Amino acid sequence: MKNKLILGLAVFGMLLNSCTTDDTADIIINDNSVTNNNGGGTTNPSTVFLSGTYTEDLTLDANTTYKVDGALIMTAGTTLTIPAGMVIEAVSSGSDVYIAISSGAQIIANGNANNPIILTSDSAAPQAGDWGGLILLGNAPINSVTGTATATSEIASLPYGGTDVSDNSGVLRYVRVQYSGGSADGQSENNGISFYGVGNGTTVEYIQVFEGKDDGVEFFGGTVNVDFVSVVNAQDDSIDWTEGYSGSITNAHVQHGAEHDKGIEADGYNTDIGNNSNPIFWSKPIVTNLTIVGNGSGTGNEAIRLRAGTQGLFTNVLLEGFAEGFDLDGDAGASSTNPTGTGVINGDLSVTNVTFTDVTLQVKNDTGDTFADSDFLSGVGNGTGTDFTSWGAGWTVGN
Repeated sequence: MKNKLILGLAVFGMLLNSCTTDDTADIIINDNSVTNNNGGGTTNPSTVFLSGTYTEDLTLDANTTYKVDGALIMTAGTTLTIPAGMVIEAVSSGSDVYIAISSGAQIIANGNANNPIILTSDSAAPQAGDWGGLILLGNAPINSVTGTATATSEIASLPYGGTDVSDNSGVLRYVRVQYSGGSADGQSENNGISFYGVGNGTTVEYIQVFEGKDDGVEFFGGTVNVDFVSVVNAQDDSIDWTEGYSGSITNAHVQHGAEHDKGIEADGYNTDIGNNSNPIFWSKPIVTNLTIVGNGSGTGNEAIRLRAGTQGLFTNVLLEGFAEGFDLDGDAGASSTNPTGTGVINGDLSVTNVTFTDVTLQVKNDTGDTFADSDFLSGVGNGTGTDFTSWGAGWTVGN
């Protein structure tokens, strides 16, 4: 018992020097080693419970088991490094259990197809909403503020936004987030992966969100480019953008489960805050190679909703199993608050090469502006979507 106490205090002391806690749970070390427990039985790796606000780098050890039991926040200037193949479990309490990479911090989660990094629930019977999710914040432009001001994230109340389009929040490669979307602070729901003002110096490729209670992947402004993204069984929108997001989404695969909302919900700005940019700008991502699979045209929902003045250029799209393909909402005129239709008329919102399978209505125009479907769509029947069978093989689930 004396040896166990000394070892536990020593390890805890080292960790305490690199972490200052807020009102979340302290770091706890459970020592499951042979030396201090069963004296020669089966070796079990130690379990480290992670939460708190880190002011120094945190590099996880491939031989250690980690469990997130609260808000884990990396502050500016720090780096969280997660080795390939690691599975990090989160306590399935739903509320206030998440990982946040603050503006000026980085995450290096560099998995591979054979060894993806998995962030998941610790429940024996996991389900959507068991824990929060992964949050990245950066210093790239957003349109919810004026000039160099910053906004505050819905989760964790952390600052984000700025003027650095090439801001770098690190690397997410072959990362899977499962059973996310739990509420934080008893109210706001997390997404699977949230990008708040993240810049295009960040590498994001081969990511999946599986069984999330809220949105799968959401972009709050920023310029980050995402390649190879899969969202399966999100209970709200699978991909969501707002606040002037202007990056690219390439090779995206969305598959609806029994509980779902839109495949994509796109806003030109955050309607709860307003478009405060000067000069004014709107969300305008480039989306290439997109497949959204719904539950059939009789389900009554739409694949993609475009509203609040969003712009965007879609190329090579396959939509299957929806009552509506594209639902456009807005107000008439370029000077209106929500000029979504103006984007179509000016060529800033368009779809090139698209195929509709089991879709009742291809385009629903609720913008107040008059335009033909052909002004918005071209190459109907030529879309093939993304080759998810190829790039999603081996490291994704639920397909």
